[in-house]
Amino acid sequence: MARRRQPTARQMRLGTELQRLREAVGLKGREAAAALGTDSARLSQIESGVVGMSENTVRRLASVYSCSDSQLIDALVSMATDRTRGWWEKYQGLLPASFLDIAELEHHASHRFDVEFLHVPGLFQTEDYARGLFSYRVPELPRPDLELRVRHRMERKVVISGPAPISYEALIHESALRIRVGKRSATQAQLTHILEHSEADHVTTRVIPFDLDDFGGAWSAMAYAGGAVPALDTALRDTAHGTAYIDSGAQLAALRTLFRKVKTVSLEPEQSRNFIHRLAKEL
Repeated sequence: MARRRQPTARQMRLGTELQRLREAVGLKGREAAAALGTDSARLSQIESGVVGMSENTVRRLASVYSCSDSQLIDALVSMATDRTRGWWEKYQGLLPASFLDIAELEHHASHRFDVEFLHVPGLFQTEDYARGLFSYRVPELPRPDLELRVRHRMERKVVISGPAPISYEALIHESALRIRVGKRSATQAQLTHILEHSEADHVTTRVIPFDLDDFGGAWSAMAYAGGAVPALDTALRDTAHGTAYIDSGAQLAALRTLFRKVKTVSLEPEQSRNFIHRLAKEL
């Protein structure tokens, strides 16, 4: 089991899931380590994602933890043994680790849905729009760093526009569509870009209009990525200290319910396309 310099979010999630399995059967770390034939320090490294694991190690731990969910075990094995060298690897050392983590999360996602109130979702953004957002960074980014972020964001769109796209649903508030992140022409181009994406069979776009009564969900922005099995879903939400990864079953269930509530009051896809088209013509 090789020691890693800095585990990725995906590697840490694997460790977290193994820790949850251990705690579910009431085993202390030293007890699980003894059953595995190692020490507590090594098990701690496994659960923090610091060291890699073989398929045999994952299956032995699952057996010790009396886990009978074969689909979950297979998914954990896949996480442990995956050696994908994704396109995001070329940004290693050039961008913060969080940029690589979100690209890896999307690469492995089975489906994705977003709820946005202030900005167009990243997977829908044009270069000009992304550049406008990153230019508001304080302190201001040097031009090379800004362009790296724009290029990375454009490459992320492979998950919905590449050869093997995933199912994607975006709920976008009217405010995000109306805020001009850039010139009028750039805003029109951004709206047209959304319309082009929304024509794909695997993409669903819904608008949350201003003209709603009794809407208290303006705090419900999120990005949600489906895992290989539901237990491995991940949600992302912005906080005052950055992006928070949410993976507890109770919180994920609450966010799925929240998504359904917001979706219920959103315009239907065809209505949404007409809405965006009218808005683009108004500019």
